[in-house]
Amino acid sequence: MDFLDACRKFIAIDSTPANGNKELALFAAQLCREAGLHVEIQTEALNGLEQANIIARPSQGRPAEEIMFQTHLDTTDPGSFALWTKTSANPFNSSIYQNSGPNGGSDELYGLGSADVKLDFLCKLRAFNEVKKANWKLPPVLVGTFGEESGMAGAVKLVRKKMVSASKALIGEPTELRLIHAMKGFASVEIEIPFSQEELEFHLRHDQGESTSTQSKFFTGKSAHSSDPQSGESAIQKMLDYLEKLPDGLAIMEIEGGVNFNTVPSHAILEIDMVGGLRDTIGRKIRILMDAVKKVEAQFARYNDSSFSPAGPTLNIGIIRTFEDHIKIVGCCRLPPSVTDDVYHGWMELLRHSCSQLGATFRIADYKQPFRTMLSSDFVKHCQAELKNLGLQSAVATQSSANEANVFSRFGLECLVFGAGKGVGNSHAPNELVKLSDLEAATKFYRGVLERVCV
Repeated sequence: MDFLDACRKFIAIDSTPANGNKELALFAAQLCREAGLHVEIQTEALNGLEQANIIARPSQGRPAEEIMFQTHLDTTDPGSFALWTKTSANPFNSSIYQNSGPNGGSDELYGLGSADVKLDFLCKLRAFNEVKKANWKLPPVLVGTFGEESGMAGAVKLVRKKMVSASKALIGEPTELRLIHAMKGFASVEIEIPFSQEELEFHLRHDQGESTSTQSKFFTGKSAHSSDPQSGESAIQKMLDYLEKLPDGLAIMEIEGGVNFNTVPSHAILEIDMVGGLRDTIGRKIRILMDAVKKVEAQFARYNDSSFSPAGPTLNIGIIRTFEDHIKIVGCCRLPPSVTDDVYHGWMELLRHSCSQLGATFRIADYKQPFRTMLSSDFVKHCQAELKNLGLQSAVATQSSANEANVFSRFGLECLVFGAGKGVGNSHAPNELVKLSDLEAATKFYRGVLERVCV
């Protein structure tokens, strides 16, 4: 199978959180075997779905030390299919457009996972296939993981079960062919706010009544990656601002919005009954909680790190859902290295205390520390030299998102992040795309790193 056909097949296979990545992992394993690599498959269950990591090496057996070339094989949820106008309203239908410009033409490939980041695995596999050696100075291992969009679960399983013995790792992520040596950490939080008994009884009467009526309001925004919420427009935040202006005592029947904690929500809906007089309403509780959130956000400017953009911490409320007896809110906070553990725990405690006063539950679903690899590292210098050799920008940069590098660095690996395509404003948004020329450049870079570091 040629490279472009493999790209189309990768995008066509659904590896969203709702479907799992096992089907794609098995196909990737097949391609690795066809390339002469020895493959191990590590299967796990996540959220009731079968998932898989694949580990592919040029030779059988795990060496004492190796360098890992890693890419996650899962994608985010695509959101509304109708917004994927470049792929005929199907995010799994890869579509190539030829664009001409003053500097020549460019081929753009659209589809879910084109930039973030499934196709990066194929670039690495192609580089492995082009550099075949009997003896390696530092053996390479190609790894495809699951669950990056679910707390890096695959990366955690990989290292905890000691499936690799890597001392260095090159992590796939859309970086516009920039070398990233530091990334923000993040904390994802889940909050459940209960309806009062009076509200529950009102909901029951309302559902059984024949002449009841409600009013619904729909809010629209612009989706974006949660690492840079300013580039998007949160429909949930618009809804919460609207809710703040409503009088007390109204009955919230339904409040919904967002697709995952990691994406700025583009849609939200609020359904209310204008009946008055209800006490201790869910709307009041949400307003009190949002006051606590604003207190946390007010401190963000104290912890700016100018090497990142945006410079300071950021917060995104990605999901809000109505259940039978409660409302669930899921969000995440991005943290530059300037935010110490003590500061982070202080913020979480402020939110936890506010929830306890409301009778709500507060849970930190995941926490990943920021990471930074020193510029004096030989690994950094080798990668910079190869970028310079290819005529690409060799200066290192930082990124506000988090990925498996945040996990691997905690276990002592020197981590660098690299990949084709644009992250902010492209990944986690409809009509995600990558330039075929950038995939070609990424392949050449990986081949060069193999030759410089491994041979």
